[in-house]
Amino acid sequence: MTQPKPNMSSRELLERLVSFDTTSALSNLALIHFIQDYLAQYGVESQCISDETGGKANLYATIGPQDKGGVMLSGHTDVVPVKGQTWSSDPFTLTERDDRLYARGSCDMKGFIASALAIVPQLTSQTLHTPVNFAFSYDEEVGCLGVRRMIDVMEGLPVRPAMAIIGEPTSMKVMIGHKGKRSVRVTVTGQSGHSAYPTEAVNAIEYAAELVAEIRRIHAEFKVNGPFDDDYRVPHSTLHVGVFNGGTALNIVPNQCVFDFEIRHLPQDDPEALLQRIQGYAEQQLLPQMKAVSEKVGFEFTTLSGYPGLYTSPDEVVVAFARGLLSEDTGVSKISFGTEGGLFSERLGIPAVVCGPGSIQQAHKADEYVSLEQLAACDAMMGRLVERLVSSGD
Repeated sequence: MTQPKPNMSSRELLERLVSFDTTSALSNLALIHFIQDYLAQYGVESQCISDETGGKANLYATIGPQDKGGVMLSGHTDVVPVKGQTWSSDPFTLTERDDRLYARGSCDMKGFIASALAIVPQLTSQTLHTPVNFAFSYDEEVGCLGVRRMIDVMEGLPVRPAMAIIGEPTSMKVMIGHKGKRSVRVTVTGQSGHSAYPTEAVNAIEYAAELVAEIRRIHAEFKVNGPFDDDYRVPHSTLHVGVFNGGTALNIVPNQCVFDFEIRHLPQDDPEALLQRIQGYAEQQLLPQMKAVSEKVGFEFTTLSGYPGLYTSPDEVVVAFARGLLSEDTGVSKISFGTEGGLFSERLGIPAVVCGPGSIQQAHKADEYVSLEQLAACDAMMGRLVERLVSSGD
């Protein structure tokens, strides 16, 4: 792999970044090493924070004074798979058509990372009153997993960033909140038997279905009773069952069924309380019926992933700061999809907003793209960031 060139534009950087297949199931080290080499050209030291296998890594770097909190620009380096999707061009080659740049990750969210890296020459050639921190993570797409190791390290820093801009695609609008998420797998163990004698067995699928119906009832309660926050497209917490598997043959009463469900909750709703309610229904309402037939039955709940919601008060300094970097102030809003911002806020106390190029409507699908206009708008935001940090003590 050739070394990065000096003074690369955001488009040139994006072209390089998308050429690395950083699907979450694969390593992101080639991309991280590219960024390290790029930063090193300008005398910027960076820290790699690896996973337990050494096959993936976060990257953390600071440009400017080391003794004060700065502005953290945060993005994830992993992307979702392209398998099963029909693309009009190679998903890992940046392709321009109709003023759009197509590639996996162009929108979600290597466009933001490219724009952030493009200002490194300006940041390093001037005296900054306030530092800029880069925080680039792995495995965000599978549950915000990688950033947790970076946060572990950041907890021990003598000085933490004062604010964060998470560059997820928001069409360059400032978002001050998003829902949290909890993903759970339920394994229902019954007792098998001949289907001619179902009363002498415990049908795991049927009891799993009873629990799924309870999850649906809870969702319906939120839909009617709230609480509501109309800043979200779906203004209430939601529950959803997405995977359901069980049984081997029609003439065998199934002894096992496994299903996955998720909770996407408003920041003020407690996912643990919801989970306890669901577990309570299983253990108090369903399990006694099952144990009347056999003691070798039960429910097992396994948390697959989760992240907290984000809520940043409109009065926080980061909100006015981010809005001041935009050429057009469209106010603030909230998004239903999750980001790493909630973890930075909850664990490190770093107030965060979400603002980046492209629309989430173009992410995760075939022919993902970021428009030239959106990338230019992000470049303009980064340019104003440099001006602010050079000209004042913000």
